[in-house]
Amino acid sequence: MRTFGVEEELLIVDPVTGEPLALADALLTGRKLAADDSPDKPRLPDPHDATNDSTNDGDATGLTAELKLEQIETQTRPCLDYAELLHQIREGRGLADRAAKKHSARVAALATSPIASTTHTTPNPRYATMQERFGLTVHEQLTCGFHVHTFIESPEEGVAVLDRIRDKLAVLTALSANSPFWNGVETGFESYRTQAWNRWPTSGPSQIFGTHSMYRRVVTRLLDSGVLLDEGMIYFDARLSRNHPTVEVRVADVCLEAEDAALIAVLVRGLVESASREWRAGVDPAPVPTVLLRMAAWQASNCGLRGELLDFGTFRPAPAEEVVEALVDFVAPVLAEQDELELARKGVRRILDRGTGSEQQLRAMQDGLAGAADAAAALAAVVAHSVEVTMRRAEDINARGPAPVLLRVRQS
Repeated sequence: MRTFGVEEELLIVDPVTGEPLALADALLTGRKLAADDSPDKPRLPDPHDATNDSTNDGDATGLTAELKLEQIETQTRPCLDYAELLHQIREGRGLADRAAKKHSARVAALATSPIASTTHTTPNPRYATMQERFGLTVHEQLTCGFHVHTFIESPEEGVAVLDRIRDKLAVLTALSANSPFWNGVETGFESYRTQAWNRWPTSGPSQIFGTHSMYRRVVTRLLDSGVLLDEGMIYFDARLSRNHPTVEVRVADVCLEAEDAALIAVLVRGLVESASREWRAGVDPAPVPTVLLRMAAWQASNCGLRGELLDFGTFRPAPAEEVVEALVDFVAPVLAEQDELELARKGVRRILDRGTGSEQQLRAMQDGLAGAADAAAALAAVVAHSVEVTMRRAEDINARGPAPVLLRVRQS
């Protein structure tokens, strides 16, 4: 069983008005504000490092700054199972919310802000350069994603995994959809974060690489183009992590429900293991053109689970429920071995029956309109509802002692 961990980006909000608040620097007072994926960004504790002190108030807290001062990122340690990962997700949310409360704020797992506001870029030289270079894309990039890291034994295995999961990642976008609003209006998309994020030059699905040397050659060519600032701006839907021996899957919205987040991480780990087995068995990756993958991603962003997705076998429209269940069927052998199949089926059924985070936000909006004076008050009600859901079973989790050391190896 592979270890896995996640990063969640959360909005810092005013609990009354719902407006995003530029408080990340205040929440992280005394800690280093680091740019995403830059060499000086705090890393997750390394279980192999005997000097690691998980009681230290630095990296082990799992809180770091992001591009915008209106957001904060939580990080888990490497985990072996769903229950431990879910606990750490809740623990991270609770930690961030306690820090926010000290400044009369709260945190919400919203992939975009329902309420329009002026955003503030985190004071960091790299971010300042990005602002100058990419203009409005940076100015408007208040988006919160959910990144899943899954252990790999080698870069070659990692590239083999990237090649074999690329055709299935859009399903995860649909399952996690949690961003129906943008600048105070309903967008008509279930995951508008996907649309906003894909303005970056390297975002979206990638090609089939074949080998690690080809992957590195593509990255080098992209850097040589002069468009990107550094390798941290390789924003593929899935990539090799620079800081950890992991594949990092980046297509999901931050999930409103902590249980949904842990479920998606389980599905990602199942995909990684299934892809690795295909590679070792000599099964070639499906030769799906990247342009078709973009169509699948767009459709998932637009419809979520409330319509049709592109089937990842035929890339023709099919009912979303059937496509999602087909994904679970695909990873079922691995999930069954890891005693996670029933958990995954129940989790997917729960999302299909209850609705995604986006659907919950839209229902909260309708409820708000029924009882609010105007649309602004209704959107504030959406944020208030989202804070409540984000913090379910997180507020009562007390700080724990040092986490058990988990070796980043596949357990037999």
